[in-house]
Amino acid sequence: MTDESVDAGGTKRRGARGGLLRHRDFRLLWIGETTSKLGSSVSRIAIPLVALVTLDASTFMVSVLAAMTWLPWLLVGLPAGAWVDRLPSRRVMLVCNGVSLISFLSVPVAAWLDVLTFGQMMLVALAAGTAAVFFETAYQVYLPSLVGQDDLAEGNAKLQGSAAAADIAGPGLGGLITQTVGAVWGLFADALSFLVSSVCLLSIKQEEKRRTASARSNSGLRQEIAEGLRFVIRDRYLRVFTLYGAAANLALNGFTAVLVVFLVRELGIGAGAAGAAMAGISVGGVLGAAVAPWVIRRFGSAHGLLIGQTAMPFALLIPMGGPGFGLLLVVAGGLMISMGVMVGNVIKGSFRQSYCPRPMLGRVVVSMQFLNYGAIPVGAVLGGVMSTAFGLRTTVWVTASAFALTSLILVFSPIRRHRDLPAAPADQLPSALPVRTDPVS
Repeated sequence: MTDESVDAGGTKRRGARGGLLRHRDFRLLWIGETTSKLGSSVSRIAIPLVALVTLDASTFMVSVLAAMTWLPWLLVGLPAGAWVDRLPSRRVMLVCNGVSLISFLSVPVAAWLDVLTFGQMMLVALAAGTAAVFFETAYQVYLPSLVGQDDLAEGNAKLQGSAAAADIAGPGLGGLITQTVGAVWGLFADALSFLVSSVCLLSIKQEEKRRTASARSNSGLRQEIAEGLRFVIRDRYLRVFTLYGAAANLALNGFTAVLVVFLVRELGIGAGAAGAAMAGISVGGVLGAAVAPWVIRRFGSAHGLLIGQTAMPFALLIPMGGPGFGLLLVVAGGLMISMGVMVGNVIKGSFRQSYCPRPMLGRVVVSMQFLNYGAIPVGAVLGGVMSTAFGLRTTVWVTASAFALTSLILVFSPIRRHRDLPAAPADQLPSALPVRTDPVS
């Protein structure tokens, strides 16, 4: 006997084997996003290799290039949320795919014409990063309209799990492309992935729900942005998650921004081996996505989030790495980080999508990501500056240690008193149904 549930569009689907992968429209979103993430993971190693090999960039220049990808979260993040709340999410995602496709396609074209410059690489990173701000925000808003609330954890786990699987293949593929035809053609592959994503989005039949009058508020853009910020600042859960995300990303990107350079110049390995190491690290993301639903069911979402934090001290294995078998320490440390981060991302993403009022979900997402993702370019540049001043290994030691300590923000937060995170803000819960809490043993 199989269970049936009704998705957000009112269509019955079987809940036995396959889960959401039996949901046609979700499957299309999943295929498109997985392909796009595969291309993006190729670019993650191809971009610094283009800078290092083709343009002979310094370590600091590579870190600046990494920062440019995330800088748009600081520049346009807040207004992006207000615009996404006003516009159809799928249309926003399609436009963003087009911008990214053109941006990445320009790199191999410029290289073929022998006019590629570091300035163009920075502009490409900035344009693609800006498109990513709008896409990621619209994507967070679009998923709850495609699947039911009870399926959000499964949907997020499947999407993030397949993205992590793409991260395994992507760096290795990027290293292989670099060694065979050149790093710039890795960006050509990424451009094609955005085309596949767009085709999948256009093939989704389910119509996106129209926004209500209250969702399409006539208030000014500044007022709408302020509403999202106030909601996050006043909510004790969202406030803690935002603070933790900013601190963790600042430290994490202090060493991930220079990790490829660390592997190539400090450990003396080639592009293929660097890609293989990055792929091995990404295995942790697949494992984290696979176990996240079980962790939520077994321990609760709040306790599960804390369990994921136990993996973060393994970051200290990375600066212990060396040539030969010492590379395994880097892979092991990165794998554990990826696993813990993925468990947390699935839990926090599903919580935010079900917890926040739908009409302002886009603004809440970018209000949090403004600091969360805004810390990434700061951390990347900081990693570049520290590497130039103190050396690569010292930089990795300092930033990895700081990253491990950021877990204390969650450990000493209000979530430690709960088994599960609440389904809605306290003022929206029925008084007869209080938030379930369990004391910490």
